[in-house]
Amino acid sequence: MPGSPLRLVDVAAHAGVSLATASRALTGRDGVSAQVAAHVRQVASELGYVVNLHARTLAGGSTPTVGLIVHEIGDPYFAEIASGVLRLAGAEQRMVQICHSGGDPEVELRQVRMLIAHRVGVIIVAGSGYTDPALQAEAKAELAAFRKGGGRVAVIGRHNLGADAVVPDNQAGGHAVAEHLLSLGHRRIAVAAGPERLTTVADRMTGIAGALARAGLTSAESPVVRSDFTRDGGRLAADQILQRHPRTTAIIALNDVMAIGVLSALRARGVAVPAQMSVAGFDDVSVAADLGPSLTTIRLPMAQMGELALELALKPPLSRLRRKWTGHQLVVRESTGPAPAR
Repeated sequence: MPGSPLRLVDVAAHAGVSLATASRALTGRDGVSAQVAAHVRQVASELGYVVNLHARTLAGGSTPTVGLIVHEIGDPYFAEIASGVLRLAGAEQRMVQICHSGGDPEVELRQVRMLIAHRVGVIIVAGSGYTDPALQAEAKAELAAFRKGGGRVAVIGRHNLGADAVVPDNQAGGHAVAEHLLSLGHRRIAVAAGPERLTTVADRMTGIAGALARAGLTSAESPVVRSDFTRDGGRLAADQILQRHPRTTAIIALNDVMAIGVLSALRARGVAVPAQMSVAGFDDVSVAADLGPSLTTIRLPMAQMGELALELALKPPLSRLRRKWTGHQLVVRESTGPAPAR
């Protein structure tokens, strides 16, 4: 009837499919072949039909929205992960709702509950898990119920959430960056580390500690200074290293944002990099190559990690959990050089 609003049943009729098939095709749910889904979407586009997400939510269904929980969206690491999620979500005609937890498991739990209440179809938890499983026990239960109801979940990092995971190569990367500094003759290597409860920190520290121990270095020769996983945290850690461990010749920061803070502190104190102090980071965020000096670091494919996480979440669930390992690459730049003569 002229003037009547276009309905899903009209799309189904024009596409020659059932109402249920049309609904699944337009909302990205399972049970429809890629060819049929593409045909239905094309018909809907030609007719000018737009999915009424509000009506679907009121009816009790989920929306094709992806909920992405990150520790800190201002951190380039998470920004690049988010870019990968957004890119694939756009190709899949999905929206992304980004939540910021600040690395607080209680906040993370509230955000999981909020996203479920808003009937998102997918939840991705990015960033580090916690070394104490109890800190994520409630979130694990919430996500298990969400999956049982048809929701999809994936995580980035080592978590205790019982979900498919994209796993950064943190331990091997930590080992590689420490071996790089050892190969340059450094034997007084300090670590600017983040909070001990984060699995990312624990895994990177395990890799570094293994390489240093293999070289016969003691904890007194390789001190660990813990601070926030931020630029200010890196600056504070560097100040403490210079004050308490003046014989240090190299600093490994456990992420690039901390490394930027370390470089800032050294510059303020007139410490030449790398002539007097070598500095290495972890992640290879987009600005790492543009710093002065450019930053030696471990490269993780962060945007690809975001894409892989959403790809895992959109696959039909299996009885076993999937794991996708990222690999790593040591990127040597200007901030590391031979150990200075003492």
